[in-house]
Amino acid sequence: MDYKYSLLDSTVDDYHKRPLLLQVDNTPLNLFAVLEVKRDLTKRSSTVGCKIRLYGFLFGLAIMFLIMASYVLTGDKKGLLFTPSPYHLNSLVSPGPFAFNLSSVRDYAHIKLVVKSIKSKVGFRSSRQLPELKALMRSDPHMFSVIPRKFLPGLKNPCWYEEFTGNITTDPYKTNLYGRYSRRFRTVFQHLRSTFYHHLLHRNRRLYRMRCLPYFYIIGQPKCGTTDLYDRLRLHPDVKFTTFKEPHWWTRKRFGIIRLSEGLHDRYPVEDYLDLFDQAAYQIQGELTTNISGSPSLPKIIIGEASASTMWDNNAWVYFYDNTTEGEPLFLIQDFIHAVQPEARFIVMLRDPVERLYSDYLYFGIANKSAEDFHEKVSESLQLFEGCLMEYTMRSCVYNTTVNNAMPVRLQVGLYIVYLIDWLTVFSKEQILVLRLEDHASNRKYTMHKVFDFLNLGPLSKEIESQITRSPASNTRRPADKNLGPMLPITKEILQDFYKPFNEKLAKVLRNDSFLWEYNSNL
Repeated sequence: MDYKYSLLDSTVDDYHKRPLLLQVDNTPLNLFAVLEVKRDLTKRSSTVGCKIRLYGFLFGLAIMFLIMASYVLTGDKKGLLFTPSPYHLNSLVSPGPFAFNLSSVRDYAHIKLVVKSIKSKVGFRSSRQLPELKALMRSDPHMFSVIPRKFLPGLKNPCWYEEFTGNITTDPYKTNLYGRYSRRFRTVFQHLRSTFYHHLLHRNRRLYRMRCLPYFYIIGQPKCGTTDLYDRLRLHPDVKFTTFKEPHWWTRKRFGIIRLSEGLHDRYPVEDYLDLFDQAAYQIQGELTTNISGSPSLPKIIIGEASASTMWDNNAWVYFYDNTTEGEPLFLIQDFIHAVQPEARFIVMLRDPVERLYSDYLYFGIANKSAEDFHEKVSESLQLFEGCLMEYTMRSCVYNTTVNNAMPVRLQVGLYIVYLIDWLTVFSKEQILVLRLEDHASNRKYTMHKVFDFLNLGPLSKEIESQITRSPASNTRRPADKNLGPMLPITKEILQDFYKPFNEKLAKVLRNDSFLWEYNSNL
């Protein structure tokens, strides 16, 4: 109470204005700073000290009441409970001083300067410090106790036999959280239950079940054609997938996250994830048993997993790992995958990040969608990202869970190169196939042949190949969203400018200028 607090009113140009800047002892703080008030070391009498503590306690209670009331009134109760930052950034940026008047040249110039500021802070680190295997094992000892270090020899797909110690009269999938919480998958699990005990292997009076991990992963990105690629690969006779497309186990379910706004649920153990491969494991086991009986060939079946969050979503790290790396994740998803299967293969599908972001915005079922609303959300998100860069490195802002949750649109998902560089510090280039949706849409036969070669799949009959390459595209834009039309030209120009340095680095790393997504117009 002995400090002076005031709102700063910048007299510089509009670009340097901030909606709420607090000054404590002549030191300005922005919304990403943590307020720290130094104690007065002057000796005071015990009576005065008691009064100050009493007043301070009452003042603190009043502030807490006001904060709680504001969250209740604005409907942000869940965000208050599950946000690691002392600030709920979403409530600070929308609506209010950040709203933009699209007809105002002044506001347009402002956001252009925000993008210019962001581009001035873009930098790419060549490598990151990889965690030791022991540290990863300490982080998730159960997973490493279930998955063996070596797999069955001779199989193309990583599989192993696990001793089954359960009671043969009980439901083997009774505790599986995928089956418990997902109504549409109960039919699949019912089929798995009915055939489970027929597939157990009897050896030396013991029962064993085959377990498998994926041979390959389709890891990203959202709204880049991963569903279409998944649907076409499912038609290949030697390719099997999980019982449904996106388990999101590595990024979310193993942490107990369904949606960050809902808080933490029960953590899905690795056994629940492995259960999703049982159908494919049965087929591999059936072919292996037949081959052992006399055929010289081994099973050619491979298993895929297609969660488009695997490449980029590390939002759970801040809740489970010590923040000892200046705001950057201590462990990444790829660290754990590499630790259990270093030979895995990955397919990445990308598209023009500007169009990806608009498609992402249209996909989610929000009310009152429009090109104007998209522009405002882009503007708010850019300002949040720039605010983070004022305090932290670019990479820490990309992985900043609070900033990611606060941004109205997912700008960070289109920063492909940031994630790819981190994947390339763990896996080799030969293990990661990067495709463009634009190429896939124009020549599906070409891209599918690239995928077949990458996965070492054998030749197909003309009939099956035709079925794979000529089937209609999956997961296309809904008619209602098409009626909204394209984004505003000024929004496109701003986003193209924002993503340009990231695309340039991506094209350089991949040695392919098509990833520049260069535009014919000057917009």
